[in-house]
Amino acid sequence: MKSKRLVFLVVIFFSIINSEVFNGFTLYTPMGNNPVTYLINNNNAMIRSWPLPAPVSSISYLLPDSSLLVPLRGATNSWPMQGPMGGRLMRFDWNGNVLWDYTYLTSDYIPHHDIEPLPNGNVLVICHERKTQAEAIAAGRTNINGEMWPDKIVEIEPTGPNNGVVVWEWHMWDHLIQDQNPSADNYGVIADHPELLDINIGNVGGGGPGGGSNGDWNHLNCVSYNAERDEIVLSSRHMNEFYVIDHSTTTEEAAGHSGGNSGKGGDILYRWGNPQNYDRGNSQSQQLVAQHGVNWINPGFPGAGNFILFNNGGNNSNTSYVYEIVPPLDENGDYVINDNQPFGPSAPIWSYSGGFHSPMQSGAFRLPNGNTFVTSAQFGHVFEVEMNGTVVWEYNHPEGNMIARAQKFPMPFGDNPGPAFMVGDTNYDGVLNIYDLNFMIDVTLGVNNANPPSDYNQDGLVNFADVSSLLNFIMFN
Repeated sequence: MKSKRLVFLVVIFFSIINSEVFNGFTLYTPMGNNPVTYLINNNNAMIRSWPLPAPVSSISYLLPDSSLLVPLRGATNSWPMQGPMGGRLMRFDWNGNVLWDYTYLTSDYIPHHDIEPLPNGNVLVICHERKTQAEAIAAGRTNINGEMWPDKIVEIEPTGPNNGVVVWEWHMWDHLIQDQNPSADNYGVIADHPELLDINIGNVGGGGPGGGSNGDWNHLNCVSYNAERDEIVLSSRHMNEFYVIDHSTTTEEAAGHSGGNSGKGGDILYRWGNPQNYDRGNSQSQQLVAQHGVNWINPGFPGAGNFILFNNGGNNSNTSYVYEIVPPLDENGDYVINDNQPFGPSAPIWSYSGGFHSPMQSGAFRLPNGNTFVTSAQFGHVFEVEMNGTVVWEYNHPEGNMIARAQKFPMPFGDNPGPAFMVGDTNYDGVLNIYDLNFMIDVTLGVNNANPPSDYNQDGLVNFADVSSLLNFIMFN
């Protein structure tokens, strides 16, 4: 029996080495009025689902303890409630019980689009904050008729089942420049200050509470955190570029131009996609159009430390792209920019376009095996693609609802993904290793009786697929 088990294991090992699809579970939340977050396997079988009490504003997150964090629309009459508007943060356990339900929303600010769970248990949240026309003009804006809504980032610490406190914040309004009005604030030479944002670029819709138009200026649509660098990256759809800022600052330092690991306070450390925004390029220099979903590639993954994103291409384009960008870093890990030149690189190190297009939302994530996991949001199309452009897995939401971004996780993704056991932990010792694999193989061969953790992919059967998935996890984790 030992020799049969060894042959069985060798066959599975080489089948995984030659396998193209990353063995994992996909998490996604279709947009709409009856929201549910789903977790499915590579056969599109549902593993878990979490019904939600309100429409989702963007993407749900599965946390290391197997709980689910979701940004939802909050109740308000003070803001036009468009699709990505939020205000309510909820966290559910694996079984759907509510662990946290907190609303951060007033007539002065409203969360929208993305959130980012942090390793310390806190949450980063993108928010509009309301500025009057008079405030915008005083700050140097010259073309405006109505309100202006610049963005801020807040870090919220959960302090109880229905409570939270802001422990850190950063305001785009503190890092502006303009060259139109010498008597107004923020006057200077824009090309000399790539660390600041020109208040006069982009359009502002005007309007006010409850109106059809609005003051959305930057339209940040993604926030991502790099724990190794203690930095945040933000994607601005309207400015066609993304920004990196320092998270190691205090709130006071984040409002200024010094302090933190960078020594630059809350100023922009790096930006890429549209150098004409800081007068170091022109329309031919523009690399991004309405991009979404920028994030760092995780440590240990192919391309670790690079940025990856979905370049939508706008409403008039027929093609979207996935880009991988290598940031220009010196030997100290600082971002490099030369005098009178834009931030590099001059082009992505890798790009992919395969006939897909979405003018809204969308995103891309690098997987541990080097594949890239892409969501083309508009029609709920999710797929996994190799570096050579071969699509090895795809999913189309049957109802055609938009999916902001989906993510794929290795399993198990936490210490307790279930009420009484960890999936795959067949000997109940809290560790996934070769002993669990041996037990699972014996179940498949009819030597042992199945126990609940043996059903690794949660499809109701214990067979080759469970063994293959567990071996893949042990190999790559």
